[in-house]
Amino acid sequence: MPTIRLPSKFDFSQHKTFTEQYENVLAEDSKVPIQLDFSAVEYLDSAALGMMVLLRKKAVVKNREVQMKNVRGTAYELLSMANFQKLFKIN
Repeated sequence: MPTIRLPSKFDFSQHKTFTEQYENVLAEDSKVPIQLDFSAVEYLDSAALGMMVLLRKKAVVKNREVQMKNVRGTAYELLSMANFQKLFKIN
């Protein structure tokens, strides 16, 4: 399963890197879910939420699911408040 490991500070400064990573994964002709690994994430902001929503929109077009793993602490609380469990499978 392709995994994108997110940095400890996931914000707009990561836009280019994150976009390149998910575009490479989406370029593969696969139906396997994409995992976002939150194990290092200590901080994320609204730009990060927007980038993940954009990834999901592009993944849906390719019939791909996006899952989140190792979500904990403040990141989990923020994702829960934003109702991301309705958009993503959170492991």
